[in-house]
Amino acid sequence: MSTVAVDTWPRTLETGLNDTSDLELVDRTKRGDTDAFSILVRRHQQVVYNLAYRYMRDSALAEDMAQEAFLKAYRLLGGFRGDCSFSTWLYRVTCSVCLTEIARRKKRSEVPLEAAHAGTVDSAAFEAVDMAEIVRRCVTKLPAKYASIVTLYYLDQMPYEQIAEIMKIPLGTLKTWMFRARKDLRTIIEEELNCREPG
Repeated sequence: MSTVAVDTWPRTLETGLNDTSDLELVDRTKRGDTDAFSILVRRHQQVVYNLAYRYMRDSALAEDMAQEAFLKAYRLLGGFRGDCSFSTWLYRVTCSVCLTEIARRKKRSEVPLEAAHAGTVDSAAFEAVDMAEIVRRCVTKLPAKYASIVTLYYLDQMPYEQIAEIMKIPLGTLKTWMFRARKDLRTIIEEELNCREPG
């Protein structure tokens, strides 16, 4: 396949091919029709951006990750067999891109792991926001597979059946992973909060 650019993110363009199925557009893309892939991008760009934002919590980073997800999807499209929907496969690619970037940033200490503020805070509202940030940060410390299912279930509010399809695992395995993920996450959050207690 030739190269393709995903430019000016996000964008909205009119197209006359709205009735074309995702699978047909994938087939056309595999045959070298980059316009077909552009239609797939426009069709799924908002969902991909929203998912990336839930991982990155920053609009600029989410835009970057969404672009990277589409570029990676284009590169990997030859391996897409159609055993799941294109949107499910694209979800999987986006999760992978975001988790890889989070891991890279943690390795380079670009993701702050220490407490953001010193001293006590009296505002209950501020503490609630702070707690949400702690939980989000702690999710990134989970193994990648656990981070993915927790994000998809709690942030995207996906049912177990859809998550199992995205992750390519049996439903029973997903439930086992979720049990372990919750247990690990609870431990990580407790450790994080203990580190924040004034000495």
